[in-house]
Amino acid sequence: MSSDTEKHRSLLTALKDAQGKGDGSFEQAVTAAFEHVFEHLGRLNDHVSQGGPDGGERHLRPGEPSTLR
Repeated sequence: MSSDTEKHRSLLTALKDAQGKGDGSFEQAVTAAFEHVFEHLGRLNDHVSQGGPDGGERHLRPGEPSTLR
């Protein structure tokens, strides 16, 4: 099983276990889950970003002058 799948299961278990406790554990579990979602979104953005994972400007297309940036 991948470590990411294990992480997802752990986050879901924490959410389920913390429901209704009223001790702040649910809020902590939600925060951890959202942090993980944002990590995924950051990786996805790096993957699809035209500038690449370093956040730089995209490469020029053939024939495209650099002054159009």
